[in-house]
Amino acid sequence: MSTSAVLPIKQLENAKQRLAPALDTDERNHLFRAMVEDVLTAAEACTQVDEIVVVTRDHVVAELALAYGAEVLNEPESAGLIPSVAKAAESLANNGVNIMLFLPGDVPLVTPEELEIVLEGFGRQDGPEFMIVPASDLGGSNCIACSPPDCMEFGFGEDSFRRHLAIARSLDIEPSVAKLPGIGLDIDTPEDLIELSRILVESRIESNTHRYIRESGIMERMLEDFQKIG
Repeated sequence: MSTSAVLPIKQLENAKQRLAPALDTDERNHLFRAMVEDVLTAAEACTQVDEIVVVTRDHVVAELALAYGAEVLNEPESAGLIPSVAKAAESLANNGVNIMLFLPGDVPLVTPEELEIVLEGFGRQDGPEFMIVPASDLGGSNCIACSPPDCMEFGFGEDSFRRHLAIARSLDIEPSVAKLPGIGLDIDTPEDLIELSRILVESRIESNTHRYIRESGIMERMLEDFQKIG
């Protein structure tokens, strides 16, 4: 039984445009890199993950992936999340990998323990299996496990959590759902960043993301905004 974690990572310079009202370009790039490192760290530490595959066309991201012992798969010409995950799924299936674990690069609170929860006992049924961890608002698909990796098409985008459930059921695959707080918080908007800053201050979690937003002054700004909202 082999499991590959797949992280599709877009170019750093184009990352996190929705954070533009709160962060400048350099801040967004550095924040996204720190978050990717935290996701790579969690995947690397998960005992049930045998390899990590990063799908990207960004040479800086590729070098970062290699530093964490990950394999690098070139992003397909038809750029986007669905083509990238589909390419990885096809490649893994062709190489005999049993389970694909999709993770985005913007869930910095993910832990190895949460990944263990997703993968515990997964992929041991006779037929295809599908598990999903939704975003905290039940809109997005923040983590997906598929066995075999290419058992279904992917439907990322707005309201993808419900779309993925429907796709799986249309193939007679009954999906499993796990609601996990770390994976559930993806950082897309200034409001997400405020919530992340609040959690990191209260929990004192030490991570690449925590160090960056603390040392850059972003955390202080976000907490000031939180107090204004409160």
